Amino acid sequence: MLNDWLVKRSELSPAKTALLEADSGQRVNYRELNQNASAMTAYLKSFDLKKGERVAILDFNSLFHIELLFALPRLGAVLLPLNYRLSSAELSGILEDASPRILFYGHEWASTAEALNAEKTGTVLIPIEDAVQATKKQNYDILTASALDNDPENPWLLLYTGGTTGSPKGAMLSHRMVTWNALNTIISWGLNPDDVVVMAMPFFHTGGLNVFTLPLIKLGGTVVIMKSFDAEEYLKLLQQEQGTIMFMVPTMYQLLADTENFEAADFSAVRFCITGGSPCPEILYHLYWERGLPFKQGYGLTEAGPNCFALADNMIKEKIGSVGKAVFYGRAKSVNEEGTAVSPGEIGELAIKGPHLFSGYWNNPQATAETIKDGWLFTGDLVRQDKDGFFYIVDRKKDMFISGGEDVYPFEVESALYKHKAVAEAAVVGIPHEKWGEVGRAYVVLNKGYKVDPDELIEHSKTHLARYKVPREVFIEDSLPKSPAGKIIKRSLPQ
Repeated sequence: MLNDWLVKRSELSPAKTALLEADSGQRVNYRELNQNASAMTAYLKSFDLKKGERVAILDFNSLFHIELLFALPRLGAVLLPLNYRLSSAELSGILEDASPRILFYGHEWASTAEALNAEKTGTVLIPIEDAVQATKKQNYDILTASALDNDPENPWLLLYTGGTTGSPKGAMLSHRMVTWNALNTIISWGLNPDDVVVMAMPFFHTGGLNVFTLPLIKLGGTVVIMKSFDAEEYLKLLQQEQGTIMFMVPTMYQLLADTENFEAADFSAVRFCITGGSPCPEILYHLYWERGLPFKQGYGLTEAGPNCFALADNMIKEKIGSVGKAVFYGRAKSVNEEGTAVSPGEIGELAIKGPHLFSGYWNNPQATAETIKDGWLFTGDLVRQDKDGFFYIVDRKKDMFISGGEDVYPFEVESALYKHKAVAEAAVVGIPHEKWGEVGRAYVVLNKGYKVDPDELIEHSKTHLARYKVPREVFIEDSLPKSPAGKIIKRSLPQ
């Protein structure tokens, strides 16, 4: 059975703080959050939304975003969060694909919204400020929750993937999927109602909504919403609100560690830190361990959770770099090209199964069929299991290249480069070579204050890698292209 989360939370923990919008300072408890979502439902009724219709939002993280997220299912509609970092042309492509009935946009994105080709899809553009004022005029009706359709397979979210390896695809996240991901996270990661998270990941990304925000709302915890990430402000909020759990991509953790106040900061309330979205340099583990913080690597993807593994705090240092084992209600295996499970120590593609998988790609049955086979989701990520059954992410399947007949995994080469104190970021790709077929080329961003010659980095790599893995070329860059999730987009590297 599918319950309305906010109705139940308003009954079980009505006075508990649910959300704090850091930018405005506005706090709402669970009773107020349910009332606000109910008032928004009443406002949305005037649009006569049909079951399954999409409603898009183009804005920074906000209370409005969460209220809309919980109002729409009461009408059977689906939320489509748009990536505000995309160009107008890219956003227009998503609008054409998803055909949302309404697009709510923040005032910072007015010019972007106006540039969209909304007429082609019939999408109605509405400033969020207007929607907020209209919602305030509604008499919230607690009974609007009874309109919630109890079919758990109804889509709740339509999230377009980051497109680091191709064009974005719309992943359909059902109520069943979001609910089971929340349960997996609560049970496998040991969350409790007293947990507080400062959420700086964007809500158009699954990491913003599904890593901690929705699991904590289901559990009755507290989410501090940052409009967008700022390292100094994050550190201030973490201490001020006594944050207990942390989630960011590695780049954000590095920026936090680089702040002037990091060494003196009070992390006594923090129970653990988890990172994901891209490979994590080993130096980051030690930076946070030295502060007495359990710091570990997570793994997930929009199509599966995204919380797919768990690693106990007492295993972090023994299994450094491991993402752990499959969550409570989930299964994972490493398979070869024929789909057969490989032996411990061997590298294979990660396949995941469980109730936390997505329903498929919007308007793309072919991509869905290629991704989900016999109930298993084939992730395109290469992994290995050790003798104890712990999983380690090796690389993206598409990123691997073959040099002189030997498989080369860029992540392994990047990890070697990260061992050099001057290296802040590294990305390795395979390029054509007359003799060896392919060889490695590295793109590197240096830490502030460091100067290093590319040849020195090549020589450094030779002390950590077999000869065929050593990059033949190293380019020093000012920055590397990244997706909103913090992943380096290798196809966008300079050629």
